[in-house]
Amino acid sequence: MTTKRVAAIDCGTNSIRLLIADLTSKPDYSERLVGSSGSHHQPPLADVTRQMRIVRLGEGVDRTGRLSAAALDRTMTALREYADLITDAKPEAVRMVATSASRDAANAQEFTDRVIEILGVAPEVITGDEEAMLSFTGATRELTGTTLAAACSPPYLVTDIGGGSTEFVLGGADVSQVPRGQVQSRSVNIGCVRLTERHLHGDPPLAAQVAATVADIDTALDQVAATVPVAQARTLVGLAGSVTTVAAIALGLAEYDSARIHHSRISAARVHGIADDLLAMTRAERAAIPVMHPGRIDVIGGGALILDRIMTRFGFTEVLVSEHDILDGIAWSVFP
Repeated sequence: MTTKRVAAIDCGTNSIRLLIADLTSKPDYSERLVGSSGSHHQPPLADVTRQMRIVRLGEGVDRTGRLSAAALDRTMTALREYADLITDAKPEAVRMVATSASRDAANAQEFTDRVIEILGVAPEVITGDEEAMLSFTGATRELTGTTLAAACSPPYLVTDIGGGSTEFVLGGADVSQVPRGQVQSRSVNIGCVRLTERHLHGDPPLAAQVAATVADIDTALDQVAATVPVAQARTLVGLAGSVTTVAAIALGLAEYDSARIHHSRISAARVHGIADDLLAMTRAERAAIPVMHPGRIDVIGGGALILDRIMTRFGFTEVLVSEHDILDGIAWSVFP
C-alpha cells in the first residue's frame, strides 16, 4: 500500500476546480474499464480540500473563437488562490487539465503561458475522449463491489455535461458485451454555456429558442448513437454541476449538500419536469432557488435540457448522480 498526496485542477468552460487529496494504493483501471463486475477492494481517496470557482472561461468562445481578456483574468485570479493552497499542502504531484474552451480557442497559448507563470506546470489541453475517460474513472471507481452496484449495475454510460461540451463513455461491461481493452466514448459540442449563448436569450427563453436548443442537442445525440453502443448500458451516471443542481432541486434541499446529492437516483420524469420548470422561469426566479449557485443561474436551463434529452433519447428511467467526476479521475491519473 502506497499513500501519496496529489493536486488535481480541472479547468472547464464554466468553472475551475481544485482537488487536493491523499490517495492510497491504485485502482485497477484495466479491469474497471473493460468490465469486471466482480467485487474487489476499492482504494480510498481522502479529500484534503475541494474548491470550485465559476469563472466562465469559455464565455463568448462559441461566437468569437477566442478566450476573452476578462475571462482569462477571472480564471487566473482563481488559479492564484489554488496555487497558494497547493503550496501550503505540499502535494507530491500536480496535474492541471483544461477542456472544451481551451480546445476551441485560437489564443489557447496565452492561457497556457499564464498558467505556467502562476502554477509552475503547464495545463494539459486534453481531447474530448481523454476527458471522457478521466470522468469515467472518477465516477465509477467506487461503484464496483458496493451495495449500490446491485441496483446500479454495469455497463455504465457516464455522461459529463460541461459548459462547452458533453462527454459520453460506456464501460464496466462484461467482456462478452465490450471486448477486453476497449471502451467506447464520444465528446460532442453541446454544453450549458455554449447552448445558452447560442440560443437561450429570452427571460424566460422563448419556445422557438428552446426548440432550436433541442434540435442541436438531438443532432449531437445522433452522433453519440452512431459511435457508442448506448443500448448496452444498464445505468446512466450523470456528472457535473448541471446534473448535481438538478438533483439538489429534485431532492428538495434547502441548501446544497454534496453528501446527499452523491449517488442519489433521480427519475426521468422528475428530470423532465425540472427542465421544463427551469426553462419557464425568469432569471430572478431561478436565482431564488435555494441550491442555485450564482454562476449557474443563467445556464442551468440549458444544462437540465441536455440531461432530459439524453434520458429521453436513450430510454433511461433514472440517472445515478455522482459528485465524483473528472477531478477525481485526474487525481488518480497521477498516482504511481
